[in-house]
Amino acid sequence: MNKRNGKERKPKSIKLFVFIAIIAVGVIPGMLIMGGAMRLYEDRSLQSEVSSVLAEAKLLVNQIESVGYLNDPTNDALTTNLSSVGNAYFGRIMVLDSSLRVIRDTYGVDEGRIVVWNNAVTALSGETVNTYDRGHSVIIVTVPIRSAYSEDQKEVDGVLIITKSTDSISRNIKFYREIFILVTLVLLFASVGLSFYLSSAVKKPVEKMKKSILDIKNGLGSGTLEVNDFSETSEISESFNGVLEQMRSIDDSRQEFVSNVSHELKTPLTSMKVLADSINSMEDAPIDMYKEFMADIGNEIDRETKIINDLLSLVKLDKSGNALNITQVNMNELMELLLKRLSPIAEKQKVDLVMESFRPVTAEVDEVKFSLAIMNLVENGIKYNVEGGYVHVSLNADHQYFFVRVEDSGMGIPEDSISHIFDRFYRVDKSHSREIGGTGLGLAITKNCVVMHHGEIKVRSTEGEGTTFDVRVPLRYIEEEK
Repeated sequence: MNKRNGKERKPKSIKLFVFIAIIAVGVIPGMLIMGGAMRLYEDRSLQSEVSSVLAEAKLLVNQIESVGYLNDPTNDALTTNLSSVGNAYFGRIMVLDSSLRVIRDTYGVDEGRIVVWNNAVTALSGETVNTYDRGHSVIIVTVPIRSAYSEDQKEVDGVLIITKSTDSISRNIKFYREIFILVTLVLLFASVGLSFYLSSAVKKPVEKMKKSILDIKNGLGSGTLEVNDFSETSEISESFNGVLEQMRSIDDSRQEFVSNVSHELKTPLTSMKVLADSINSMEDAPIDMYKEFMADIGNEIDRETKIINDLLSLVKLDKSGNALNITQVNMNELMELLLKRLSPIAEKQKVDLVMESFRPVTAEVDEVKFSLAIMNLVENGIKYNVEGGYVHVSLNADHQYFFVRVEDSGMGIPEDSISHIFDRFYRVDKSHSREIGGTGLGLAITKNCVVMHHGEIKVRSTEGEGTTFDVRVPLRYIEEEK
């Protein structure tokens, strides 16, 4: 269940997501591109129209100045030319003198009137102004008429105002807008169709995977996930099958573990039952036999207790996972303390127990769990040794790891058994293990403890010569992100 800010987040539909994504990718960019193209067309068209009007205005200004039209607006040829240009532009031309009085209006409406308009005032100061009136669809160009007789030709005698219709631009924009709407609708329908097709195509293998997983859950079909419609679904299938195989292996191991636990717990109980029945069947059994049988029953009880304690240790390790009580530990002192605890067992077995430290080592470990791992290794080295043999324990470190080596001169491990010694309940020599109280769980516990510290353990052994365990653990414990 996905949550964000303490609230449940509903899962998204792949089909809906693909549908929306294709609509967005197919339609929105097209609308933006075509809208931008129309805007660009309008701007470029207006610039072209303004340039054309300005060129025509310069010609008219030159003619007005050359014939002295501002002083004598009776020049029929120029008047006709002004009217012709105005008609060609579907617009209007006005000539104003220096007092902004209209001396010629091609519409014949405002002649003789004073025009107080910002653009006209600005043009009278010598600046050319152009304006686009989008509401009336016209371009208005206002040009100063400069005196040809002034020394620097900066003196302004009047103003020329040309109004040109932009209906043709508006009609073209309207035409292109209709095309734009048509294309947008085509894109929309095409995107909808494509999105339906692709979303269904994407959802189909997902539905197939869902059905296959349900079949596997219900014990139907081939028992594996085979959806190879896309490379991604094929990779997911491979990963799922790998996890499924691992789970099956874990399930098989669990069943085998339960079977081994049942057998190991049942064996001492069976022995105690046989011993008890034997005693009960003897009416006049001598006291020595009673003592012998009771001693045997006590040994079986100790063996049962050992198995149960090891099982509890494994269960605690499995349940706690990465929940370690990490502290700074002086490894030299810890190793000396562990060997001191095991020295009575070594003396009893007549095994020489030697400790060697190459340098002071301080590491971040769970003292209890790591002690359990080393105790198991050293105790095994003592128990599975020969009389007069040795167990050599060494401690060393570099800038990143510390190393513990436990080397013994015992019976060794056959080559075909080395890869299995860390399996639960695996014992190389079952008869000898039972004689010395082995449960087959010690090395499994050891490896679990080492791995929990992000370390590793390796073993080298020669049958009949001895065994060496090498443990490597980081000096600084780094907690994994969850």
